[in-house]
Amino acid sequence: MSGTRRTDERNGRLGGVLSGLAVALGCLLFLGGFIWGAFVYQPYTVPTGSMTPTIDAGDRVLAQRIDGTEVHRGDVVVFKDASWGDLPLVKRVVAIGGDRVACCTDGKLTVNGKKIDEPYLASGQPASLNGIPSTTVPKGRLFVLGDERKGSLDSSVHLQDAGNGAVPRSTVAARVDAVAWPLRGMLDRPSSFSSLPGGVSQPGPIAYVVGMVVVGAVLIFGGAAWGPITGRRRRGASGSRDRGELAGVS
Repeated sequence: MSGTRRTDERNGRLGGVLSGLAVALGCLLFLGGFIWGAFVYQPYTVPTGSMTPTIDAGDRVLAQRIDGTEVHRGDVVVFKDASWGDLPLVKRVVAIGGDRVACCTDGKLTVNGKKIDEPYLASGQPASLNGIPSTTVPKGRLFVLGDERKGSLDSSVHLQDAGNGAVPRSTVAARVDAVAWPLRGMLDRPSSFSSLPGGVSQPGPIAYVVGMVVVGAVLIFGGAAWGPITGRRRRGASGSRDRGELAGVS
């Protein structure tokens, strides 16, 4: 039986090594995911319901830090324009510099004459409450609307401002990728903008960040539990052999 015990000891040492490696790798992934996420993403609490039903007042969102030059139509962005107030605002980009935007044709927003389906609007909600006269967005600017068109203070109510109500790209600080709390997951990229020049933006790395954190946590807890579990099994198996030996001797 001594050979069996030596085998058990070798297996136990190997299990301990593998358990330690799992915990170490898990810590690397877990901490790496958090560090990567903190570097790329900024959390924001949305103060108003102007983006309902996509984002409700009080929701906590994760927004990828980007440069304003990276913004595409359909993106939900965080920006701060002094002429609109002192607080960061969250709106959806519906047109970019050079576009001609208007509302409404057959009840729909149009961009460069193309009718835009907006599945993010609440059922039965008009694309614009008071209409938007045909407006050309100046170069380097973004025409933004809230998804709650009845009460959002957006480009449609700033049409008399400089830039025809559009905000400079330089005011954009981040693009919202997901609603973190309450947990609603990733925001969809509206396909209705994909046929326009430049298409839509690609999601940020949030799925990879979350995956790293989750896999890291599983490895940490799994690796930490492996040692005690296998230890109990070895002790149980050793006790059974000892009892068998004693029975044989008797």
